[in-house]
Amino acid sequence: MKNEEIWQKYAKTKDRNLKELLIEKYIYLVKIIAGRMYNYYGSKIDYDDLVGFGIIGLIDSIDKFDINKNIKFETYAQIRIKGAIIDNIRKLDWIPRSLRKKSKEIQIALHNLDNKLGRAPTNEELAEYLNVSLKEIEETLADTANFNVTSLEELFINQGEYYIDDSKGKTTPENIFEKKELCRILGDIIDKLPDNQKTVIALYYFEELTYKEIGKIMGLSESRISQIHSKAILNIKNKLMQFGIKGY
Repeated sequence: MKNEEIWQKYAKTKDRNLKELLIEKYIYLVKIIAGRMYNYYGSKIDYDDLVGFGIIGLIDSIDKFDINKNIKFETYAQIRIKGAIIDNIRKLDWIPRSLRKKSKEIQIALHNLDNKLGRAPTNEELAEYLNVSLKEIEETLADTANFNVTSLEELFINQGEYYIDDSKGKTTPENIFEKKELCRILGDIIDKLPDNQKTVIALYYFEELTYKEIGKIMGLSESRISQIHSKAILNIKNKLMQFGIKGY
């Protein structure tokens, strides 16, 4: 039975056997996404747990997918799967309070130095401003990479062209305008990042490469890519806050 035929029958009957068949057909999406995310969260969580969280997202996407909308299920499901994994990772709250505090201090320092210098500060300038060693700055940026990625991934997911939030009712013109405006603002912010940060963001989020793959392209270590990524996200957060967009 072809996928389209299964979807047509499932939409009409909500038959449990058809739902199980759809889960079997699309479980590969969960494994791909969980595998990629395990590269970054593997030291904190088991691969099987990520798959479990992803399956929750897959089931949710099957339940809520509207075959009458002009959107591919694979695109819709990937957003739901990734969102479910991220949501559950956030609930684990495995980031020590001291690390959160250091990350916040660096974020504030980035903001203050950016205003003072008229450009993104170097790690050396951050270290001098915070009166800490360069090594501590680099280690904090590397250690908080996963935390910062998790907190911002939701924004990249929710602002996407294919994002559909069925839990909040029908899409209104205001919702559509807000999403388009957020996409524009986010695009402008990313475009103004230092070149190395812009490159990492583009390769990680839009090309979906791993730190190892990005490192090979840029001729840098995975640790260095992690630092650049974390710093880029803190810069993006600061700029978003200037537009009144908070919570990430």
